[in-house]
Amino acid sequence: MKQKRVFFTVTNDLSFDQRMNRICSTLAANGWQVTLVGRKLKGSSALPAKPFRQKRLRCFFSKGKLFYAEYNIRLFFWLLFHKVPVICAIDLDTILPCLFVSRLHGSKRVYDAHEFFTELKEVKTNPLSFKIWTAIEKFAVPGFRYGYTVCDSIAREFEKRYQVSYKTIRNIAASQLQESTPGLPEYIIYAGAVNEGRGFEALIPAMKQVRHPLHIYGDGNFMPQLVQLIKENNVEEKVILKGMTPPDALRDAIRQAKVAVGLIEATGMNQYWALPNKLFDYIQAEIPQLTMNYPEIKKINDQYHIAVLIDALSPAVISGQLNLLMEDVVLYQTLQLNCRSAKKDLNWEREQYKVLDFYNSLV
Repeated sequence: MKQKRVFFTVTNDLSFDQRMNRICSTLAANGWQVTLVGRKLKGSSALPAKPFRQKRLRCFFSKGKLFYAEYNIRLFFWLLFHKVPVICAIDLDTILPCLFVSRLHGSKRVYDAHEFFTELKEVKTNPLSFKIWTAIEKFAVPGFRYGYTVCDSIAREFEKRYQVSYKTIRNIAASQLQESTPGLPEYIIYAGAVNEGRGFEALIPAMKQVRHPLHIYGDGNFMPQLVQLIKENNVEEKVILKGMTPPDALRDAIRQAKVAVGLIEATGMNQYWALPNKLFDYIQAEIPQLTMNYPEIKKINDQYHIAVLIDALSPAVISGQLNLLMEDVVLYQTLQLNCRSAKKDLNWEREQYKVLDFYNSLV
């Protein structure tokens, strides 16, 4: 039997990647030797100790095409001199080095699609970027016989396009005990990437009519536009930017919020088929949420009724529904009780067995 060793490759600095922390920790606790490879940024803090190895590669460039080219070259040579039975590429931005080195070493290769990369808004709306990433996807994905993604809809689309049969491993939070925190100021929370396609163009104007503050935890490529939106709508006192927050502190912030928000534009299939991790983070914190009436989210809400769903990103609709969630006691308590029930099913302790079954089948 082959040795149970695996490399996972990402382009982030490892500090805030909760999905990879869950997957790597699960495998490490069950006899796997795991290495998670990412990059070191100028502002990267020291990595906390984990039950798996962490490796960060330094790059001269930090964004754009030059970054991706440099990081892929550095990752290729690092993988070339570190042979391992299983290599896993996380999304398209690390897929090429994993493909080439796995062929040279005879390693099994896995594709973990956190996103439908070519259907991201920031890719879909940039013709050159879309052309490049689509070419990479068409070239590389058919070469990855083994893989998984975050929802059934994306898995079906991969099979339709590339004749690969991928599993679904949802991005579900670990079980959490909800501790009551009486007397705290009531606020709405957004926790996650501040990227294009997250509905901020409608959410920020909506806050002019919402009677409670919004705390935004995260950072991303839309941050400059978000800051400008806040100024243009004169809601600086009502919308509080908290920035990147360590996972433990973020969980505390979510638990202390009263209502959560997770809005997504339907620009590209990735957004329309989204099953975001924050959906499950909010459920574990027993926080009712406002989110979108899209297929994968609706499937969860039809079963558990944990959220208010909207069809369109309208400031009037968003403000009305947020005020309703904050002030309708009966609706709020109903959704909160449903979260308390749903979290018993929708937790990583259950989902992790899909990860173990998948990787154990490779060796």
